[in-house]
Amino acid sequence: MFHGSIPALVTPFRDGAVDRKAFSALVERQIAAGSSALVPVGTTGETSTLSTEEHKAVVTLCVEVAAGRVPVIAGAGSNSTDEAIDLAAHAKAAGADAALVVAPYYNNPNQDGLYAHFKAINDAVALPVLLYNVPGRTVVDLKPETVARLACLPNIIGIKDATGDMDRVSYHAALIGPDEQFVQLSGDDPSALGFLAMGGAGCISVTANVVPEDCAAMHAAFAAGDLAAAREIERRLIYLHRALFCSPSPGPAKYALSRLGLCAPDVRLPVTGPDAAAQAMIDDALAAAGVRV
Repeated sequence: MFHGSIPALVTPFRDGAVDRKAFSALVERQIAAGSSALVPVGTTGETSTLSTEEHKAVVTLCVEVAAGRVPVIAGAGSNSTDEAIDLAAHAKAAGADAALVVAPYYNNPNQDGLYAHFKAINDAVALPVLLYNVPGRTVVDLKPETVARLACLPNIIGIKDATGDMDRVSYHAALIGPDEQFVQLSGDDPSALGFLAMGGAGCISVTANVVPEDCAAMHAAFAAGDLAAAREIERRLIYLHRALFCSPSPGPAKYALSRLGLCAPDVRLPVTGPDAAAQAMIDDALAAAGVRV
C-alpha cells in the first residue's frame, strides 16, 4: 500500500501560528512532484511543540488538500498511550489512510511495555498503523522480535525504521515470514537506497521536503531496475541528506524551503534555526544537488 518517496512534511509557521496557506502549497507541490504519500505531524512536523488542537488541524488540512490523490499517513505518536489512541482516532475520523506511531519516548518502557502500547492502539482504533522506531530520539529501541509480535496484530501493517541498521530489513522479513504483507519504510535518507536493496518498500523522507522530484525519481529508477540512475541521484543528494541534519531538525529543512520561497524558516523552541555556518553548509548542499535559489 505504501511505497516510494514519502515526505515527512514540515509544519510551516508564521507569526507563531501554523501557516495553513504555506502548508497547503507544500502539499500540492509534493503531489505534483510524484511523492507517493504524505506524512503530516511526524517528528519533522514538530508534533512535540504543536498543541493537540494544532496537531489535529494539520492532519485535517492535509487530508482535505490531498483529497484522495495520495494516501495520508498521519503522525499519531505520544509517550502517553491514551493520547496516542486519541490522535489515532482523530486521524481515522479525519479520513487519513494510516497512522504513524512512534515508540513512546522518555518513559523508557521495556519490550513488553512497547508491545502493550501498540497493542492498545491496535485494539482501540480500526486504522492501519505504521510503527516508528527512532532510538536516537526516543531512547528505546523497538527490537525486531517485538516488531514480529506486533506484526501479528490486524492493524499493524508496517514500520518506519530510522535506525540506519539495514540488516533489520532482512531480519524483520525472516521473523515475520515471507507471506505477510508487512511494509518496511526507511526513516533515514542517507541509507534509503541500501534499504530498498535489502527489500524495503520506500522512505519517509526529510530530504523530500526540499527536492521531492529527485527523491521520487530515485525510487522510480530503483523500481524500474535502473540502479545506475538511482545511484547517480543519490550521489547528487548525499550532501543535502547530511546538511539537513547539520543542526536540529527541522531547522535546516525549513531554512532550505525558505531559500526556495516556500515557507518561513520559523521553528518552535526549544529547536532553533541553523546558524550562519550551518546555513552556508545547506546552501552548498543545495548547489551540489542542482537546486537554484
